[in-house]
Amino acid sequence: MDAQTIEVLGRHRLTEELLEEDIEVALPVRDRGVDLVAYLEQGEEITRFCARPIQMKAAREAVFSIEKKYAKVPHLLLVFVWFVTEPAKTRFFALTYDEAVRVAEMMGYTDTASWQQGGKYAVTSVGSGLEDELKRHETTGNGERWRRILDTTGC
Repeated sequence: MDAQTIEVLGRHRLTEELLEEDIEVALPVRDRGVDLVAYLEQGEEITRFCARPIQMKAAREAVFSIEKKYAKVPHLLLVFVWFVTEPAKTRFFALTYDEAVRVAEMMGYTDTASWQQGGKYAVTSVGSGLEDELKRHETTGNGERWRRILDTTGC
């Protein structure tokens, strides 16, 4: 399965996850670092329209990556979609860019030449230490966490 197919599956799985939590989704016409826009527009607890741009990182396995170029997108959420080819196992993690950088710093990834010279770093085999750091950002099946992220940051 090629990378484009993985991305399409990831986008559909993420869209499904958000819609199941009563969060609306819009697809940008052009790809300039934003794959989806998630937004809240209705509901008793919603007092204003609130939208967040999402850069999605989808993979067949558990992966983590970060790139400095995403720092320029205001209020961007990096959403990691793991195990996209196995719907029963699919997991979602939503981090702001700053949160993702903090995780990378704690794991020592920002000390590498890849980050310092190339502005990016990727882990294709997530170990237990990194997974533990990411768990507090997991949003799988957690509409309350999704809504809190959307309503309290960037709006």
